[in-house]
Amino acid sequence: MMTDPIADMLTRIRNAIMARLPSTAMPLSKQKLRIAEILKAEGYISDIQVEEGIQGTLTLGIKYGSGHAGAIAGLRRSSRPGRRLYVGHTDLPTVRAGLGTAIISTSQGVMTDKDARRRGIGGEVLCEVW
Repeated sequence: MMTDPIADMLTRIRNAIMARLPSTAMPLSKQKLRIAEILKAEGYISDIQVEEGIQGTLTLGIKYGSGHAGAIAGLRRSSRPGRRLYVGHTDLPTVRAGLGTAIISTSQGVMTDKDARRRGIGGEVLCEVW
């Protein structure tokens, strides 16, 4: 049994980048799919494929730049099951002086820190990507 599926997702992405794999697969959930959509919109991954079934599979295409460097330099899980991290709209984190993205789970859905700041809402800081 997996206690933190988002941390598992981030670890699978991190391992795929270190192994220079073209894609990585993981069990599907609505929250993971929304995080993957944000990563694609921000330019961190190249492709999203969803296979429906009893469990379902989410496959992410890893994006590489020149010199086979991954588009994602780092991933960090901020809020964990043992220590949830909630912030108000005035305390939303800025990742790497605005060069990275924080993914926030709000009452209006999962979104980036920039969207949450623009809407004036806070929530749970799921992870940071740079």
